[in-house]
Amino acid sequence: MLKALFARRHQGHRTIAYPAGPAQLPELFRGAPFLDPEMCPGGCADCANACPHGAITAGTGDQGPGTGKTLALDMGKCLFCPECAGACPHGAISFTGDHRLAVNRREDLIVRSGEVRRLAPPLDATRQFLFSHSLKLREVSAGGCNACEADTNVLSTVGFDLGRFGIQFVASPRHADGIFITGPVTENMHLALLKTWEAIPEPKIAIAAGACAINGGPFIDSPDVHNGADGLIPIDLYIPGCPPHPLTILDGLLRILGRLEE
Repeated sequence: MLKALFARRHQGHRTIAYPAGPAQLPELFRGAPFLDPEMCPGGCADCANACPHGAITAGTGDQGPGTGKTLALDMGKCLFCPECAGACPHGAISFTGDHRLAVNRREDLIVRSGEVRRLAPPLDATRQFLFSHSLKLREVSAGGCNACEADTNVLSTVGFDLGRFGIQFVASPRHADGIFITGPVTENMHLALLKTWEAIPEPKIAIAAGACAINGGPFIDSPDVHNGADGLIPIDLYIPGCPPHPLTILDGLLRILGRLEE
């Protein structure tokens, strides 16, 4: 017992300061994409061709001041691999260190150059009042590989201490205020997902975390999956990534609860 107490004192305070302090992310972290169609030569689509999941569209159009070039990246499909950036010799695509990725509309996951990214706004007044200081979520791993699940679980450790914000994961949908979905929604988990959603009392929220839950991820259009939860139940928060970083998840949750001012 004494050894444990001495060890704890030696370790000191281990919970991150975020959001009161700056976000501390790994050096190699790839966050919000930055697109610069001005760097694109005419007719080049190397980045789009390199993307294994069709997350990028490139061509000509009315985008890009005075150039007629278009470039867009769908974070709902993106696995945040560096293939597109590596394939572009002109530096038109890069990934920043911005972890703030969560949105409340599927179309807001599409990043276009020259447009200001829209981050998730707070919930409607009724649900924000009910959940702002106490939000209970039932997680459903709908066929995930356990990467999104692992980054979600780490939020409950002392390092992040999700409970200090009044947010907790619960075992029963009857005790939940919302559902937290990971995985591409396999055929075997389809009915379980719908029944879990139905069991949560109104008013409630639905969150899709990770590329699989949003769009099917690398399993998109497989006959054994439903390409994520979008379209099966109404989604209030989309958190992109493969997997999304714990701070990206936390940032999205705090935003819909109105706990972040920016």
